[in-house]
Amino acid sequence: MKYKYIIPIIASSLMILGSCDDNLMEWEKDPEHGAITGAELPLELVEKISRYEPLKTYTDFVLGNGIGTDLYMSDAAYRKLVNENFDEVTPGYAMKHGAMVNSKGEINFTTMDAFIAATKSAGLSVFGHTLVWHSNQNASYLNSIIAPTVIPGSSGANAMDIAGLKNGTFSNWSRNNPGQGITIVDNAGLTANSKAVQLISSASSANYWNLQLASPSIPVVAGHSYEVSFYIKSDQAGKGRISFTGLTNGYPWINWDGTGGAEAFMTGSQWKQIKFTLNANDFAVGSNSLQLSFDLGSLPNVTYLIDVNTLAVTDLDAAPTVVNLVANGTLNTDINGWAKYNGADNALSFAGAANAYEGNGAMKVVNATSDAANQWKTQIHADFTSVMTLDKDYTISYMIRSEAAGSVRCSTTGTSAHYQGDQTTSTTWKLVEWKFKGNGTETGLNFDLGGTAGTYYIDNVVVTSGDSNGGPTAPVTIEKTDAEKTIIIGKSMEDWISKMMTHYKTSVFAWDVVNEPMKEDGTLRTGNEGDTAADYFSWAKYLGKDYAVTAFKLARQYGNATDKLFINDYNLESSLSKCDGLIEYVNYIESKGATVDGIGTQMHISLTTDKDKIAQMFQKLAASGKLIKISELDIRLGTNAPTVAQQAAQAEMYQYVIDMYKKHIPTAQQYGVTIWGLSDSVKEHENWLPDESPNLWDANYVRKHAYKGTADGLAGKDVSKDFSGELVKN
Repeated sequence: MKYKYIIPIIASSLMILGSCDDNLMEWEKDPEHGAITGAELPLELVEKISRYEPLKTYTDFVLGNGIGTDLYMSDAAYRKLVNENFDEVTPGYAMKHGAMVNSKGEINFTTMDAFIAATKSAGLSVFGHTLVWHSNQNASYLNSIIAPTVIPGSSGANAMDIAGLKNGTFSNWSRNNPGQGITIVDNAGLTANSKAVQLISSASSANYWNLQLASPSIPVVAGHSYEVSFYIKSDQAGKGRISFTGLTNGYPWINWDGTGGAEAFMTGSQWKQIKFTLNANDFAVGSNSLQLSFDLGSLPNVTYLIDVNTLAVTDLDAAPTVVNLVANGTLNTDINGWAKYNGADNALSFAGAANAYEGNGAMKVVNATSDAANQWKTQIHADFTSVMTLDKDYTISYMIRSEAAGSVRCSTTGTSAHYQGDQTTSTTWKLVEWKFKGNGTETGLNFDLGGTAGTYYIDNVVVTSGDSNGGPTAPVTIEKTDAEKTIIIGKSMEDWISKMMTHYKTSVFAWDVVNEPMKEDGTLRTGNEGDTAADYFSWAKYLGKDYAVTAFKLARQYGNATDKLFINDYNLESSLSKCDGLIEYVNYIESKGATVDGIGTQMHISLTTDKDKIAQMFQKLAASGKLIKISELDIRLGTNAPTVAQQAAQAEMYQYVIDMYKKHIPTAQQYGVTIWGLSDSVKEHENWLPDESPNLWDANYVRKHAYKGTADGLAGKDVSKDFSGELVKN
């Protein structure tokens, strides 16, 4: 138990009385914090409240405060009150996925490390908030890793005849050594409706040529270089090579996949692109044709699939067959021909191969504005090589990605301009196509990027009338399967939780592992609730009911064996069905081999919250046998100028909640109480309960009547009756 001398001093709250009536204290509008701090309280009550000790004096369980990390680090008066009154702090936002994870999935620990160091030096512990939630996520990143994969097409017109593969006849193709079979399989390629060549090696297969498919003869031009590309996968670890006729060396050492010279390429269960260049000097003197053999027989009993649509041999030196009205659409070496019409000085620059969709470069655009109605405020322009023709069909296509969720619109210049609808962008490359009829006046193209601030990369810009007689094959968009999404999101969860638990293993010992899993009717959220917020991402949608099982197992695996791991939700006091559902879900989690140490009930309540249900909720939670925490307690009044009666009712409700917690939750199960927020200042409540006056201090950091109710609840009695200077036992 804690013991304190109650010292009869007049706190700073009395000093603001000035010329007020001897029996009243007037709370005025505070010019710094911008809020009306309250109505009049009796002077006797103000004096009593001022003589109370710091809140943590009155309890032995953990007394916490949900705070803003920036405010704690920057506001000395705020920090002093937190340090004096609480044992534990919960970061309101800065410790969540959305705050710590960037567009590449990397975790920035800098802010939280500084915060934890500061609170630790003040004697405070930190409650980890929160590991797995559906809100406050970097949803842009998480959605990007399960977004469709856009695969570049070949670099030019396909010189290889694949008609015999598309129609299944193998016309002009030779199955020299068929192994256990070489066939065409519908719907087995990269996309859901594309074909694949299936090649199965025999049980005795040991040499490359034991399973061999040879292409038709491909005409080549002397002095030209050619690109060979295709996608392949296998049902188990596989190995293959390409052999040639028409080259100086039929078995060249080829840099198949960018990892260095090697005769063979390896395959596995995921589609893999094999893409390489045959230089002009690789061809035999006088050669005017080329033939490829797919040699896949070095390993026995392997089934290979080669996507038909992406199988191509292209002439890299052929004259362009598509007339692009933009002279520098590939952006491979520079951004010549592109100019900044509007935007900051650094808006337009060249990005190298690392930030290109393909090739050696791309356009980089940095937009500093977010004006959805004036996208032109950051505008990049290129002139067309010729004016568009009246009533001719045109297609503008480009690849684009952004470092965070963004927006792009194209427009044309000319007497009568065209405007594309806004297109969303993300960290994943996206193909955008825009079709319209020319009006005979269009002279150039604009990228309008002023709608959403951010950094954008643009590549492969093509403006064409469609009159071409061939050209590069279009990119292929591949949707990930549900099973693939489950694997990807599961790995992302492990990456996030493992790194957080490992990094804070010596400094954070209690965690909100899963936050708000339940719907109001007591059933589990599934991710199909229709939430469209930009920071919304449902782990349950991809990992199913066991997402929390996984989360708790990971937190235990990578944290300390003694860490206290909580599940947390709101409205448990207003929906007893939700409370029952949460307890049932905890039982399910533990039936799957994970351990949940505690349940948090948030308790964002008001004066009209049903008190009987509050008591019933605590009784139900106590029966779970778990540690129970009031995790985010605040009591809103619905006004920024509460009456004396409202303040008294708020104080009574704070005391009632704590009384019921102590009455119904056995001491061994009492983890503690966290008050959500410190004061009624707009610094804290700009986005959370503005003008609701929910906290224990007013906007000037002066104790409210609610401070007394909270202290009395913690102490289990009216502490003001003990102001005699004697030793008081709580």
